[in-house]
Amino acid sequence: MSLTGGNRHDVTELEPLIEAIPPVRGRRGRPRQRPDELYGDRAYDHDKYRKKVRAKGIRPRIARRGQPHGSGLGKHRWVVERTVAWYHGMKRLRIRWERRDDIHEALLGLATCIITWQHVTRLC
Repeated sequence: MSLTGGNRHDVTELEPLIEAIPPVRGRRGRPRQRPDELYGDRAYDHDKYRKKVRAKGIRPRIARRGQPHGSGLGKHRWVVERTVAWYHGMKRLRIRWERRDDIHEALLGLATCIITWQHVTRLC
């Protein structure tokens, strides 16, 4: 997956994101290479992207524009929005000051470890 500018549309990285998904572990046998479904908000509502996702063997669950809320995507999206908020709690990640992407990605990895550690200690 590549690192892009903050002013680029998310849908430009849809295909690299799908390609970067590791095999899904689960039952015995050959691991699945792709998830069953892909959730997306209204920004991804275009037949072109739906076809690309279906071509990978994934069922798109993308909200349609002009339709009322009620697709059930909110409960899944909340998890993502909450995680992004936790990353923004780390002052160094709130605004990207690093020019080198490898340093920024290393800080993201470190923040992920800290967030995970906080949750593990809370559960134990």
